[in-house]
Amino acid sequence: MSDAPKPSARAALRSSWRQLELYFADDTVQTRMSRWAPSRLMLPYTRGMLAALWLQPRPERIGIVGFGGGAQAKFCHRYLRSTRIEAVDADAQVLALRDAFAVPRDDARLEVTHGDGAQWIGTRAGRYDLLLLDAYDADGIPPALCTPEFYADCRAALTPSGVLALNLFQVPLAGHLAKLRDVFDGRVLLLPEPDLRNQVLYAWNGKRTPGTAEQALASLPWSARRQLRPSMLRLQAVWMERAWRYA
Repeated sequence: MSDAPKPSARAALRSSWRQLELYFADDTVQTRMSRWAPSRLMLPYTRGMLAALWLQPRPERIGIVGFGGGAQAKFCHRYLRSTRIEAVDADAQVLALRDAFAVPRDDARLEVTHGDGAQWIGTRAGRYDLLLLDAYDADGIPPALCTPEFYADCRAALTPSGVLALNLFQVPLAGHLAKLRDVFDGRVLLLPEPDLRNQVLYAWNGKRTPGTAEQALASLPWSARRQLRPSMLRLQAVWMERAWRYA
């Protein structure tokens, strides 16, 4: 019998000899972990979000709203050795699963907080080079985490060259696009995830003239490069189609 804490009422655990999943009642998987490679990004959208490292290859601080099973935090903690990761999640029962999902203990480079994401981000002005928004539950994105005011606080939480990556899952796209374009002065890019219901939006401060995806990947360890290369190359291709908008 497992001693792991029970997940929240809206989510459940599913375990096999190969992997562990945190999923919602409609069978939507929120986190999937390989038992043999706990830091591997198993879900494609998580790799899409971290393709944002093409736009910001050397973040000193990464913020995460919506920690879940900690997949992106584990990846960053393992492969971005000079980066500090700060994360928040509103669900204490989900956070209690961090041992089950092999999330490292808090240390000088990792801090995980239980709290309200909207309030938390409002206290982070000018702090993050990369901000990941991945907060949703069985009902979708919490209303407080998709208002114009919240997105404005997200922009304020970025450094002058900071980048935001947002996971949208089964939600109307137009409203989020309109809000982000207004807040970020049109500097917004969409990357649909093939064959999935996820779409990743990127927004950023200031003008951006990124190098090639291969240049950004070169600074990462081999295993990280292998995971991120397909998504980063797709992001680069979409950017090149629309680069004139951001000049």
